[in-house]
Amino acid sequence: MFRSLVIVCSAWILMAASCDKDKTPAPAIAPTNLVLVTTVSTDNSGTVQFKATATNAVSYDFDLGNGVFRTAADGNLTYRYTASGSYDVNVIAKSTGGQTTSLRKTITVAVARSLVWSDEFETPGAPDPAKWGFDIGAGGWGNAELQYYTNRLANASISNGTLKITTIRESFSGSSFTSARLLSRDKFSFTYGRVDVRATLPVGAGTWPAIWMLGNNIGTVGWPACGEIDIMEHRGNDPNRIHGGVHYTGNSGAGGIGGTVLSTNVSTVFRVYSIEWTDQFIKFMVDDAVYFTFPNATTLPFNLSFFLLLNVAMGGHFGGAVDPAFSSSIMEIDYVRVYN
Repeated sequence: MFRSLVIVCSAWILMAASCDKDKTPAPAIAPTNLVLVTTVSTDNSGTVQFKATATNAVSYDFDLGNGVFRTAADGNLTYRYTASGSYDVNVIAKSTGGQTTSLRKTITVAVARSLVWSDEFETPGAPDPAKWGFDIGAGGWGNAELQYYTNRLANASISNGTLKITTIRESFSGSSFTSARLLSRDKFSFTYGRVDVRATLPVGAGTWPAIWMLGNNIGTVGWPACGEIDIMEHRGNDPNRIHGGVHYTGNSGAGGIGGTVLSTNVSTVFRVYSIEWTDQFIKFMVDDAVYFTFPNATTLPFNLSFFLLLNVAMGGHFGGAVDPAFSSSIMEIDYVRVYN
């Protein structure tokens, strides 16, 4: 009896297995009826709402037409473009089996600039402590510079509507020169936008004025991983040639990536030094004329918050030899303006 039961059970198992083998897997079905609805904000903020729907879709990938990619499981996405323009958006709907269906749509976005932070330097005396702090010390933090940065009025003061950063030949705490380095760290930082700084530059071989930015996370990741954006650098040893560019891991120090332009009378005529910074590019300008464009990417540090710096160094790796007759010179700044 036991043997008969085994035979019967074995036969049933073989029949079940045979039935399973005869079953054909359901075919993978690609999403159908894909629809993309876009709503562009009318406030010129660059904000766009995307709503994608499709039959049999379980997730949606968005190529936003500017090098940025996003995924939304429910097909709903809100994104803010940082520059005006037309963007070719591609949405890809995915099914559980990995099948895809795509749809393209061109949208036009308007982005209006608004002033988000500025210093017009209208109040005489020391720079506004709510907007600026000071780096204090010598050596330029690895650049072999010759000045000692102070917070004295002799080196940084406001009068007649401009900030004067004055570099002086004098013996001070073991250094041969004094100057100032102002920074907005812990007071103001931002991500993307436009910066305009109207200034005249110091004169004299060895002077090294700079208008620049550092990543706000420098305290945790260090330099150059935090990223550096040089809005303007100038060498008194090469008058009127303006330098702009970026530094980051693998492209720091002399390996920075940038460009130059030959301007005129930069020590006697106020010029406007600018960048336009988006998730796609950083454009460097003098008096609104673009002379270098750096392509931004999601893998780079230039998509986080940065703060501003203003300083004049002496000598160092970039400034070079100092004129023995140099006594003092000034970088004069009319305003610093940051737009969204």
